[in-house]
Amino acid sequence: MAGVMACVGLISACSPAPIPTEIEDPNEEQNRKMHELNIGIDRVVVRPTANTYGTIVPEPVRIVVGNVASNLNEPGHVLNNLLQGRIEQAGSNTFRFLINTTFGFVGVMDVATEAGLPHDPTDFGETLHVWGQPEGEYIELPVVGPSTSRHAIGRIVDTVIYPLNAVLKGQDRTAAVATGVAARFGDRYRYSDLVDSILYESEDGYAQARLLYLQNRRFKLARDQEPEYFDPYEDIYGEE
Repeated sequence: MAGVMACVGLISACSPAPIPTEIEDPNEEQNRKMHELNIGIDRVVVRPTANTYGTIVPEPVRIVVGNVASNLNEPGHVLNNLLQGRIEQAGSNTFRFLINTTFGFVGVMDVATEAGLPHDPTDFGETLHVWGQPEGEYIELPVVGPSTSRHAIGRIVDTVIYPLNAVLKGQDRTAAVATGVAARFGDRYRYSDLVDSILYESEDGYAQARLLYLQNRRFKLARDQEPEYFDPYEDIYGEE
């Protein structure tokens, strides 16, 4: 316990990276090409699949799938909050996972939110921010979409250090992955009007998506700091 508290103390002494006010996009030409590729993937695969999923699967079932996927992500939030030195948030995430897994029937129902423990996701990209790692360049990732170099690294690390990797094996892991994918299609269907307006109706869909992503991401990372960015939309790029 003493060792854990010492580590938390060291983390607490770290200064978070400053929230930038400019857009660093030195590889815009390549990013725009990737953006066009992602639009093609969305048009041919993602949007039709999401529309089919949203049309066939009743809304109550889609909500259940989203709840289960969110609950499966909770251990990762616990770990990252510990790495950020946010003990209170880690405790809240832990109780959310325990309550929803037991009383919520493996996360089918979000009992924890009703009990006063709100959903508060985080990720290793935010952990790097807390540790002082700068935001880095804006990049457009295949399929995933808008990101920054720091957030992209965080996504990879989150996959590697996911706490349930040691528990979920075989069919259980396959089911967990399938649930997460289905939840993503549910999000695409839920926000279809907004996403379509950005990707297909904006004069410059690339610039619009980039701006909204960076505003949303920076707003989230500011947390207790004096907010310089507004959060115009809920996170349409999905941080569960």
